[in-house]
Amino acid sequence: MPDLPKILVIGSANMDMVIQTSHFPKPGETIIGGHFSLIPGGKGANQAVAAARLGGSVAFITQLGTDVFGNTSLENFKKEGIDTSRIRQNPHQPSGVALITVDGHGENTIIVAPGANNHLREEDIQAAENYFLEASIVLIQLEIPLQVVLASVQMAKKYGKKLILNPAPASQLSAEYYDGLYMITPNETEIELLSGIKIVDERSAKSAAAVLASKGAQHIVITLGASGAYVYSEEFTGILPTEKVKAVDTTAAGDTFNGALAVALGNGRTIKEAVAFALKAATLSVQKLGAQSSIPHLSELK
Repeated sequence: MPDLPKILVIGSANMDMVIQTSHFPKPGETIIGGHFSLIPGGKGANQAVAAARLGGSVAFITQLGTDVFGNTSLENFKKEGIDTSRIRQNPHQPSGVALITVDGHGENTIIVAPGANNHLREEDIQAAENYFLEASIVLIQLEIPLQVVLASVQMAKKYGKKLILNPAPASQLSAEYYDGLYMITPNETEIELLSGIKIVDERSAKSAAAVLASKGAQHIVITLGASGAYVYSEEFTGILPTEKVKAVDTTAAGDTFNGALAVALGNGRTIKEAVAFALKAATLSVQKLGAQSSIPHLSELK
């Protein structure tokens, strides 16, 4: 049996409080919702779980509180087979939480209280240097302090490691984040903020991706929801479609995509093959409710 690709994920961990509702309330309006769920989430955690379930050997760098949410999250990571040795529990900060509403069309609104996630530091990255050395792929998002993201980008560059930056939640990034960056995976909202170009068709997607390439990103993958993904690289440029399905909840679709993408690239697949694999995983995830509860296992993709 071949060795599993080593995926190092750096990012946030939250507990998601999810309410299903027929429609989103207007300002000042109270509505009666439906089913309530308490589900482990957070972009970093979701991507770590996705990578683990889809065939990666995953180590995760994050910070939790010492509260019940933090303890529950830590146990869940261990059950998923994730290396938790670089996860720190902060006794002075609560664990991150997210309040999520999901409407009848599977769309969601999310409010995050970062808690301990905001206290991840550059020193946590320096202390994990050996993990960077061993990693096939490094995967990171923007739900943690930006100086930690930059320190990770620079550490990956130092050791010639492929780092995937998922620029979510959307945020402006200075030129140093793109310097030597292997891959960036924005959605339509994020690419518009980063490039200044609104995505309306394949031509505008190409123009927006070219802006990020000019800043130093080697490969750009723009996720387009139900329309698939636009890839911009020397190896392949164009839209890869995805299967049309009825979405139940899109909460962790992007995280599933990124975790799957990291594993496929770590396994040596081409970018086109890796994106196709990631799209398939994301399509499965939107057909289930919740964040980590919706992430598929590798056996479901075969």
